[in-house]
This record gives sequence, structure tokens and C-alpha cells, in this order.
Amino acid sequence: MRLPHAWLALQAITGREVVKFVRQGGRFASALVRPLLWLVVFAAGFQNVFGVSIIPPYESYIPYQEYIVPGLLGMVLLFNGMQSSLAMVYDREMGMMRLLLTAPLPRAYLLFAKLLAGTLLSVLQTYVFLVVAVLFGVAVPWSGWLYALPVIVLAGMMLGALGLLLSVQVRQLENFAGTMNFVIFPMFFISPALYPLWKLEESGATIVFQIARWNPFTHAVEAIRFALYGQFAAASTGIVVVSLIAFFMVAVHGYDPQRGMLKRTGPVA
Repeated sequence: MRLPHAWLALQAITGREVVKFVRQGGRFASALVRPLLWLVVFAAGFQNVFGVSIIPPYESYIPYQEYIVPGLLGMVLLFNGMQSSLAMVYDREMGMMRLLLTAPLPRAYLLFAKLLAGTLLSVLQTYVFLVVAVLFGVAVPWSGWLYALPVIVLAGMMLGALGLLLSVQVRQLENFAGTMNFVIFPMFFISPALYPLWKLEESGATIVFQIARWNPFTHAVEAIRFALYGQFAAASTGIVVVSLIAFFMVAVHGYDPQRGMLKRTGPVA
């Protein structure tokens, strides 16, 4: 694989994803409106219930509205990762994936380019949400916007790789909505996106607490939360990286028609 060919393929795949996204105005609106509703309505309703929340290791209190911002950023990344995998299923049904994966480039690189393109759109949406959140009075340190960028990219790639893996398992577009709900809602609600994990342990929900600790989305949210306040969550970031590699490797294996899941489920298109 020559570098000019690889760069040209990356440009083509990314350009196609950007053009599709620009033409789908409703997709951008839904990606922005959904977390804003949670920020404005949910935070207002639960502010008096949770009061203020502690984020270790700062041992300082922040308003609940600011506490859930990292979780809502994770929500944007999670939903966009699932939307990208939905597009993969659609492309497979329409025959576009056959054209892509028969290109004279390694299959892993083509899927990685697809993953990067989806992550780029995810990151852009998260920063648009941050801008709008500031307009609603959420005080996130400006330095945190820069510190959080690498972590947001890693989290977006990890969730995109999970979506890539799911796209292998789903053969028909009609079945994907149920699969998305089965993955998205447990990952989001069994995580510290809306409440600290120690509240689960404190309330006696030990099983839910343990599940949340093994949830990759939990560590994506925690890594983003720490980064927004200038801290580096080494353990959570490491788990995000390991999950990214694992999801992507299994997805690449699954998209191999000779060895992977597609050998059992049928051709790519």
C-alpha cells in the first residue's frame, strides 16, 4: 500500500461521509437537540435532587448541570457511532460496501478510514454542543476544550468501532433499530453520564454498580470528564484504548468474507 493511494482513499471516504452528513440536516439537528433537551430539562428537574456532585480528585463541588455535560458529550459520540454503523448496513444493502472493500487496499485500512471519517463528524458535533451549552450558562473551563480533544477523539473512535462491529452482526436494515436500542440505552444509563457511580454503590445497587464499572462507555465519560477539568484519567483512558483495539480487530475479522462473520451471514452486499 503506497502512501499517496492511502491518502487518496482516506480523502475520498471522509469526503463522502461529510457530504452525506451535510445533506442530512435532520441528522445534525437530532444529534444536537437530544443532548440539549437532557441538559435543559433533565438538569433542571434533578438539580434539587442531586444538588451538587463531587468529581474526584478535585474534591470540589460543581453544579449538576455541569456534571452531566461530559455524559452528554458521550451521548453525542455514542449516537453518532450508531448512526455511522446504520449507514454501513445501508451501504451493504445498496452494494456500496462491496465497491469499497474490493478496492486495492487492505481491508483493515479501508475500515479504519471509515472509522476516522465517522469520528471526525462525531468530534465536530461534540464541540458544537459545547458551544451551545456555554450559551445556556454551562461553565466549562476553556482550557478543558483543548485537553479533552484527544480523549474525545479516542472515545469517538471506540464507540465508532463498536458500531462497526454491530454492523457486521445485523444483516437487514429493518433489524438495526432494535439492536441500537439494545446497545445504546443500557450503555448510557448504566454509566456515570447522569449520576456518579458512588451513588449507585451508596444506594445498595451493587450489581448495577459492578456492571457500570465494566461498561466501556463509563470509562469514555470519565476520561472526558477528567480531561475537561485538566486532569488525565489514566485507567479510564487505557480502557478506552484497549476497547477500541478489541472492537476494531473483531470488526475487521468479521468483515473478512473468508474467515469472519460475513462467511456465515452472507456476502457484503
